[in-house]
Amino acid sequence: MKYISVLILLIAFSFTSVAQGDLKRANRYYENAFYFEAIPLYEKIIKENKSTSVVQNLANSYFNIRNFNAASRWYEYLATKAGNDLEEIYRFRYIQTLKAINNYNKAYAVQEKFLTAENDSAGLVKLKKEMTYLENVRGMGNRFEIENLKINTEFSEFGMIEYGDDVIFAAPRKETGLLAFKYHWNGEGYLDLYRAPKDSIKFGETIVKAFPESINTKLHEANAIFTQDGKTMYFTRNFYLDGKRSADENDVLHIKLFRAHLIEGDWKNIEVLPFNGTGYSIEHPALSPDEKTLYFASDMPGTLGSFDIFKVTVNTDGTFGEPINLGNKINTKYREQFPYVSKSGSLYFSSNGLPGFGALDVFVSEVKNGTFGTPDNVGFPVNSGFDDFSFNINDTTKEGYFASNRPGGKGKDDMYKITEIKALLIEDCSQFVTGIITDAETKTPLGNVRISIITKDESDAEIAYLMTDAEGAFKFQSNCNFTIKLDASKTGYKNNNRQVYVGKQRGAINDASMELVSLESIQKKEENLKTAQTENEIRSRENRVDSIIASEKDIIQKDQKLMIKVEDMRFDYNLWYMRRDSKKISNKVIQLMKKYPDMVVEIGTHTDIRGTESYNLNLSQKRANSAMEYFIEQGIEPQRISAKGYGESEPIVRCPTANACDEEQHEMNRRCEFIIKSL
Repeated sequence: MKYISVLILLIAFSFTSVAQGDLKRANRYYENAFYFEAIPLYEKIIKENKSTSVVQNLANSYFNIRNFNAASRWYEYLATKAGNDLEEIYRFRYIQTLKAINNYNKAYAVQEKFLTAENDSAGLVKLKKEMTYLENVRGMGNRFEIENLKINTEFSEFGMIEYGDDVIFAAPRKETGLLAFKYHWNGEGYLDLYRAPKDSIKFGETIVKAFPESINTKLHEANAIFTQDGKTMYFTRNFYLDGKRSADENDVLHIKLFRAHLIEGDWKNIEVLPFNGTGYSIEHPALSPDEKTLYFASDMPGTLGSFDIFKVTVNTDGTFGEPINLGNKINTKYREQFPYVSKSGSLYFSSNGLPGFGALDVFVSEVKNGTFGTPDNVGFPVNSGFDDFSFNINDTTKEGYFASNRPGGKGKDDMYKITEIKALLIEDCSQFVTGIITDAETKTPLGNVRISIITKDESDAEIAYLMTDAEGAFKFQSNCNFTIKLDASKTGYKNNNRQVYVGKQRGAINDASMELVSLESIQKKEENLKTAQTENEIRSRENRVDSIIASEKDIIQKDQKLMIKVEDMRFDYNLWYMRRDSKKISNKVIQLMKKYPDMVVEIGTHTDIRGTESYNLNLSQKRANSAMEYFIEQGIEPQRISAKGYGESEPIVRCPTANACDEEQHEMNRRCEFIIKSL
């Protein structure tokens, strides 16, 4: 017993040690941003250990690799467990993931719940304004035509810009042997810069060429831009120069901005820009139309949040001024990245802190009086619940590109061609939608009916709901130039819906009244219809039978039975085998059954009273079975023929005793009948 106890303890210790080892490895991967490796370990650990730290790390890992479905599930677990004490960052990410998975109604409800718990009246007012603003954005409908490019693969491609007759973009390294060198954040290869003929990117056999090794290294390169003369390139790269990588004191390899010059067809004089530093990243370069200002994203000291948009002056001698944060009109306490400045000077960028539809949305800030104005969401279908980024557009042709990891693409991030078809015009206008819900049969108003307000766009999502009052009435405000769908539901009634177009006239009233049909009424109508159908079927069948009886002289009504008239079919005394003459008689019935495929017949056989009752019953059943077997042998389906022996129970001539009847009378009782059960 002592040995067994020690063995059990050793096994338990072994399992504990393995679990602790897995947790240490998972935490180490997580701390190094190796999320792709951390996730399977945390998924294994969390089956036994749902501590707050493990759940947070798993949720964050999924969030960072942009698996919003899985991330939302674990953020919801944290929210349920922590209640109103949930940390702000997890509240934010939970709401973001709910939007990403198209659950906007729940996202706003969760946000409102937290704000209400904190008595944040200003936050509630801001939320209401944001919801109204986004309804107005939806009201614009689709502003762009978008096309997923055939150049996309199952991996990530993004950052496409035009460069002469080519396009430039970033994608995971494709050379054989090097793809195994993975970027542990998402499990893909490190990014390189590629170019392809602009006219070929819509086709599957696009010729793609990598930039030379002077530009592409073993680490990341992405987001290249060029001066108008094409001779200077700014791009993003891990801090890697002259074959050497440079990490900070925590062994984090940050992103830096580099510049290269095209000299005699080769990219040379590659330099890291002087305002880069240690302990932070600088990425995503963009040039002003006059090329005197360079914009970028960074988490350098002085940011308002995660990443902000900065600008720096480019002097005529190629030197740079000091970086300047664009301020809280552009930046938030969350992420702003991927700036792009159009020829007209408009600043486009991606943010998850401004009013959006989930994850990164693309925004535009127009230049007003020499400064950037309040950013506007660029709308659908560029923006979605997922990451939408690396946007650029030509003001003249209205064409450009952006990238997104939305569902339905070919890879993790796909590049899309865009064409702007509608100007950005977000109207601050509202109208009223009113109505009364009534019972379709009694016409009486129905109180406590749930009215779902559903957007009519790609998401087709519920954005709000309300209940009718005791008089069946409802009323709400909607933005103008907007199509919505109203879905009315109440227990005991069938749902009904209608679509309402809210026009452009401010303050107008739109009627959206509906009737609901009670399930009881539907059931009664179905029962009445079924009864009518049954009665019709019976009449139709009776008419059909009457018609067949009229045309077939061998089908007769006798003793309230429908029977086939045949010659007397005899069996030898005390035997049940069919005689040759009996088969000839049966063939007449068989031919009639083949003529009418729906006909079902019962073979009924009878005996005289000579012999015991049980003997006669058994004998008659054997005779009926013998006849049925013959019918089946002749091709009659088994389900259309049945056999029943009646013995002496149904005589034609009643004989009190065997001697009371003569042989002819006994023979009349010893008979076979063919009764039509259905026709």
